[in-house]
Amino acid sequence: GWFDRMNAGIKSYAKSSGNDATMTGADDASPEKQIKIIQDTIASKPDAITVVPNSPQSLEGVLKKAMDRGIKVVTHEADNEKNTMIDVEAFDNTAYGAALNDRLATCMHQDGKWATFVGSLGSRSQVQWADGGIENAKKKYPKMQLVETNIETNNDGEHAYEQAKQVLRKHPDIKGFQGSSSLDVLGIGRAVEEAGLVGKVCVYGTGLPTEAGKFLESGAINGIAFWDPKLAGEAMNKLAKMLLDGKTVQNGANLGLPGYEKVTVTKGPGKGVIVRGQGWVNVDKSNYKQYNF
Repeated sequence: GWFDRMNAGIKSYAKSSGNDATMTGADDASPEKQIKIIQDTIASKPDAITVVPNSPQSLEGVLKKAMDRGIKVVTHEADNEKNTMIDVEAFDNTAYGAALNDRLATCMHQDGKWATFVGSLGSRSQVQWADGGIENAKKKYPKMQLVETNIETNNDGEHAYEQAKQVLRKHPDIKGFQGSSSLDVLGIGRAVEEAGLVGKVCVYGTGLPTEAGKFLESGAINGIAFWDPKLAGEAMNKLAKMLLDGKTVQNGANLGLPGYEKVTVTKGPGKGVIVRGQGWVNVDKSNYKQYNF
């Protein structure tokens, strides 16, 4: 669902700009499959490649190969990627994780056992969100006890469900979960609902309104946050076109997209830069229907 929405942004960009912009992906989050797709894409000699890395470290070699061949490279959710020209982030990842954790803490009355899930330990952003929540709780909520740290779900709702069931068996008195992948909350919410723990266990994390809606309605998921992947898709392509036109993105630039009206530009870990927007959207049962993705 997440990448279906991103693809809508890429198609929107292609229509408005007249440029040939398309998206492809594997049937799971395997870094090896992503590498193969990028290798095949390089062979087709595109002007630019934009990518959301499943594992930034795993892609260093193939993205260097792309840039060595003169292909412009733009990444998203990978602020540790060295072989990229621009990495675009919707917001500061640590602050995003901390904000999710504040909502979780309020639901838990700042007391009790909790756990963090990540779709992939190789996903830089997801780990930063989880760690941002963990550090936030350490600083602000001394009665919250983290009992399971960054359980990996393989960006798979079914696996998240199985992992959540294990956590509930191991810690029958657990009070909260913070998920990272948009599929984490779906698996956790399902496990909480089946265990009859709605109203007793708090669940927050990244999610999509259309996917999480039924669990928001039942109370199995208390709240989600997200940024619009459609806008991220458009932003990546706009930045790729700037590179192709020989332009550089300046601190404070307006990309003409909601949340990217005044971007922050900092040096990346390689020769490229990191471009950050300003916001995320908080959603719960009261307002999720405002968003149709």
